[in-house]
Amino acid sequence: MAFGMSRAARVRVLPFFAFMLLLMLRGAVPADGSWGIDPRWIYGLSVLVVGGMLIVWRAEYGELFRQTWPDARQWLFAIGVGLLIFVLWIQLDAPWMVLGEATAEFRPLSGDGAILWPLVGVRWIGATLMVPVMEELFWRSFLMRWIQRPGFETVDPRGVGVRAVVLSTFLFVLAHPLWLAAALAGLAYAWLYIRSGRLWVSIIAHAVTNGALGIWVVATGQWQFW
Repeated sequence: MAFGMSRAARVRVLPFFAFMLLLMLRGAVPADGSWGIDPRWIYGLSVLVVGGMLIVWRAEYGELFRQTWPDARQWLFAIGVGLLIFVLWIQLDAPWMVLGEATAEFRPLSGDGAILWPLVGVRWIGATLMVPVMEELFWRSFLMRWIQRPGFETVDPRGVGVRAVVLSTFLFVLAHPLWLAAALAGLAYAWLYIRSGRLWVSIIAHAVTNGALGIWVVATGQWQFW
């Protein structure tokens, strides 16, 4: 996939594809440990590999480190949108709102049903701190702007049109079983990026959604949302 891409595209695409490959590996490894490995810990490997890629290439993400930090109003707005998407996410789970099944189940429980807190910690940190950065760089910073114009680095997010938003959100939906919730989330994060011109605003909202979801999942035992 990286052949023929500009370097700017590669550093946004490769972390996402590394995450997806490790997700597929986690889904392929038997949950009974017959391969000598607990597949749930592959998520920890994802955090290390993808997080490492993001750190190594951090200087190349101009939309993150060569812009002013969101102001207090943008922070509050992003947090509010993130919490709203969290509420919608846990409500929009009727059978007709579900597209397929999750690639890899994640239940951080021991054989007797006790919560394995190290697994919870790895999952929550990855979902809250790593995934929002990785996904927003791929879905919004790269793909949405690339659909607008292949020379995406020069595209001001505030000038992205409806076609690019809809197509990138449609593809975002295909990567999530809860298709309706994902559609609303994708549109909301895209809107924040376009409205503010700052990718950090959509990252903050995405992180709030994932962080709140993780806390709620652990508190309620609704592991299917993980």
